[in-house]
Amino acid sequence: MQVPAGRVRLEGILGLPEKPAGVVLFAHGSGSGRLSPRNTLVARTLQGGGLATLLIDLLEEQEAEDRRKVFDIDLLADRLLAATAWLAQTPATGSLRVGYFGASTGAGAALQAAARSPAPVAAVVSRGGRPDLAGPYLPNVMAPTLLIVGGNDQPVIRMNREALALLTCPKELVIVPGATHLFEEPGTLEQVADLAVRWFTRYLALSLIVP
Repeated sequence: MQVPAGRVRLEGILGLPEKPAGVVLFAHGSGSGRLSPRNTLVARTLQGGGLATLLIDLLEEQEAEDRRKVFDIDLLADRLLAATAWLAQTPATGSLRVGYFGASTGAGAALQAAARSPAPVAAVVSRGGRPDLAGPYLPNVMAPTLLIVGGNDQPVIRMNREALALLTCPKELVIVPGATHLFEEPGTLEQVADLAVRWFTRYLALSLIVP
C-alpha cells in the first residue's frame, strides 16, 4: 500500500484477517521498517488473533538516510497521524478503532501521536521502547498503554519506569526475564507478541465504531 502523508507517500503492508476486531499501526524504531522480521512476527501473531495490521515506513527511503529525521519524534508522530487518517478513510479498516505498536524510538512517536490524535486511540503497546521521547505528551495519553521491556535492558527499564509514572491512562509495565533490547533470545519475542495480542484484544475488540 502507499499511504499519503502530506507531500510524501509512505510504503506499507496491510494485513487483513477475516472480520478483524481492530487494526494495529506499527511505528518502527530507528534503522528498521515495514520489513522488520521482529515486527513481522508480531504482526502475524496479531493477525492470528483477529486483528488487522499496518506495517509502514514512516520515512521515505531518502529521508531514512538523514539521521535528524530518523530521530525527529514530532515528524514521526505526524506521519503516524496521517496513516491513522488513511485507515479511517479506507473501506476495509474505516469501521475499526486503531491501536499503535511502537518499538524503540517508534514508541515515543506512537505515544505522542496517541496524545495528539483527533480521534481516540484504543490502545498502545511499546516493545523495548523509548516512551520518554514523548516527553510532555505523556500525561495527555488516554489510550491504555502496555510497556514491555527486556529484563537485561537496564537503561531502558529505567526510562520506562520514569515514563510509566507520568502516564495517567490505564497502564502496565511488563519486564521479560532474560531478554535484551531486541528480544533476540529464544522465545522472548514470542512473549512480546502474546502480550500484545492480549492487550490489543482487550481494548480494541470493545472499540468497534458503530455506523
